[in-house]
Amino acid sequence: MSAFKYIRFFNELRIDDVPLVGGKNASLGEMYQELGGAGVRIPNGFAITAEAYTYMLDKAGAWDALHDALDDLAPDDMADLARRGKRAREIVYGAGLPDDLATEIIAGYRKLQEEYGDDVGLAVRSSATAEDLPTASFAGQQDTYLNVQGDESLLDACRRDFASLFTDRAIHYRIDQGFDQFKVELSIGVMKMVRSDLASSGVMFSLDTESGFRDVVFITGAYGLGENVVQGAVDPDEFYVHKPTFAAGHRYVLRRNLGGKAIKMVYVEGSTRHTTRNTPTRDVEQQQFCITDADVLELADYALTIEQHYGRPMDMEWAKDGVDGLLYIVQARPETVASQRRVTMLENHVLDGQGVVLITGRSVGEKIASGRARIVTHVDHLADFQPGEVLISDITTPDWEPVMKTAAAIVTNRGGRTCHAAIIARELGIPAVVGTGDATTRIPEGDTVTVSCAEGDTGRIYEGAVPFHVDRTEVGDIPRPATEVMINLGNPELAFKTSFLPNDGVGLARMEFIINESIKVHPLALLYPDKVSKPADRKTIDRLIQGYPDGATFFVQRLSGGIGTIAAAFWPKPVVVRMSDFKSNEYASLVGGSDFEPNEANPMIGFRGASRYAHPAYAEGFRLECLAMKRVREEMGLSNVILMLPFVRRVKEADDVLAKMAEFGLERGKNGLQVYAMCEIPNNVILIDQFAKRFDGFSIGSNDLTQLTLGVDRDSEIVAFDYDERDDGVKEMIRLAVEGCRRNGIHSGLCGQAPSDYPEMAEYLVELNIDSMSLNPDTVIATTRHVLEIEARLKRPPRANEGSA
Repeated sequence: MSAFKYIRFFNELRIDDVPLVGGKNASLGEMYQELGGAGVRIPNGFAITAEAYTYMLDKAGAWDALHDALDDLAPDDMADLARRGKRAREIVYGAGLPDDLATEIIAGYRKLQEEYGDDVGLAVRSSATAEDLPTASFAGQQDTYLNVQGDESLLDACRRDFASLFTDRAIHYRIDQGFDQFKVELSIGVMKMVRSDLASSGVMFSLDTESGFRDVVFITGAYGLGENVVQGAVDPDEFYVHKPTFAAGHRYVLRRNLGGKAIKMVYVEGSTRHTTRNTPTRDVEQQQFCITDADVLELADYALTIEQHYGRPMDMEWAKDGVDGLLYIVQARPETVASQRRVTMLENHVLDGQGVVLITGRSVGEKIASGRARIVTHVDHLADFQPGEVLISDITTPDWEPVMKTAAAIVTNRGGRTCHAAIIARELGIPAVVGTGDATTRIPEGDTVTVSCAEGDTGRIYEGAVPFHVDRTEVGDIPRPATEVMINLGNPELAFKTSFLPNDGVGLARMEFIINESIKVHPLALLYPDKVSKPADRKTIDRLIQGYPDGATFFVQRLSGGIGTIAAAFWPKPVVVRMSDFKSNEYASLVGGSDFEPNEANPMIGFRGASRYAHPAYAEGFRLECLAMKRVREEMGLSNVILMLPFVRRVKEADDVLAKMAEFGLERGKNGLQVYAMCEIPNNVILIDQFAKRFDGFSIGSNDLTQLTLGVDRDSEIVAFDYDERDDGVKEMIRLAVEGCRRNGIHSGLCGQAPSDYPEMAEYLVELNIDSMSLNPDTVIATTRHVLEIEARLKRPPRANEGSA
């Protein structure tokens, strides 16, 4: 039995106390009681109950006035909403706190002072009885007051918090969600303030917020108090941790993105009235991550414990105390957007044209939209916004939500993928690009623009109306064919989304895509920057490797992060990673690359693939590739990665490269490592029995095999009429390769374009009884269904459905 009538300490609360103290406080109490012993650290505090809110208004006789203010409200009349909301807040604030309620609040404050010291700062946070529910978050609808100290300041903050139940945004949101304005009550949480103003804070989710992929923890953070991350005032750092391998004991950060973190919110010195301000973040802080890998892993541990306890994906706020150096969870609620999706239909937005890129930022969602740009610099200008326009602003706040829901897309200068604009865009199902830096000055007002979030983590705003289309694919309970159907994938940013396609893993993960997009620098230029002749290239290298001890570490971590993301997305299914297959001219186009590459007349059949790996001119670069793959398999624990060597011309070359790999820590057969080779040179087919002794499988590259069988340069337009994977000679080469693999008991697959482009080639492969084919994502479902039809005709039964995503 509580000693108080109107307050309850966290150790007196459980999750089923939502009607009494709201979702936020009930969750804090639940975690304080149940998860503290499991290592989840929660700052202590107490809840002022919803009964106290009702009691306050009863004592003041305020209900009739509130009804007069809010009855017959026209929610889409923004001016009327603003007038009525202001009046409702004045009524609640003016009601005052009854003396006995105020006495209890101060008594609760004294108990916290006994625990934490007289100078303890307090966070005063709303907790509505319809808030943080599994189907509606109500996040950000009411107010929060930080750094509250002193009796009068605390009581004033509580009155303001009670009044914030009737902010314009909260009134409108309740109408949208179908809640009665007078049946939602407000509880207040009063808790020890974590001194993240001296450290960092942020938001984390126990799934990927864009795709709904559930096998990762997604953490964002920035310096200072957490309001900037929540409101979208900063571009935060981002981190991913893979749950299954983490649970198996592999403690590593799967992937990280450095945010700008231009400002941080701190307390105003000497203030006791919940006053904060933003200050510029020092350059050295902007150029490093706001928390260590050890912090990221501790937070991931918290997230897994909390998710397991609640039995559903969770949205959590965290803070690091700069005084005691400890990490705290300050809020946990059900995630209500990505986790509610049911993947029965996959939508894939595809640009059909090209346009001038006006600006880029972080993409939210995976859609494309066009509309007239409307720049809104102040809430007073929202009345000018027309439905179907693209909202361009510095940031958004909950007050903007009635207008946001009519926008075609949203673009902001500031914010990360967990900011207000991002959260609302996901709820509305519209594209948003956040953290662009200066969209409000770079995008011309009134011009038509196209907002694309369909190209990975980078969102792009194009000039004009760039044509696009939407591919919709029904994802039913498709049986798995006897022939494995795998996916070709190079972009890690699309991996989580792509994993929802029915598949048997990744048959071709292109390493060169990650080197080109994420690393951008020639590996030897990273090892020997002093040999780079162009000053601009040296400057670019210095900028890219900021935050890393040296160029080699940058290469290994970026490459392993990209490949690791693909492997994690499809875990535990096999992911076949092809070692770099740039031609010399493509390597030369990387930053600093021209200083390390030969000038070849025909790079297509020149210094590429396996011929580079053991060669003195590139062996040190290959070593970095091997170190990255060793890190993925052994440190990250992603042992589903199979390595594949491209363009292995001769048997001796295979021996030399395998020996070099072993020297660099990747010995075939050790720790279960399988090594495949591309079968794309006629000599691979002719000598397949010898090659088969050295590899665990072959993946037929139909593009190069066609080129070399027919003697046609596949990059030459003038002889394109002679290039055809369906030629009888090419098909015979494929047949011999598949039979050779079967004869030698090794895996046979095909990862070229042919089965994606030509249904008859897919049919030919099935008839050959090839083990697998790897397809482009957009053709996976159609080709899978076609393969099932062929196998049914051949009386070949499908497999059980455990292989589908």
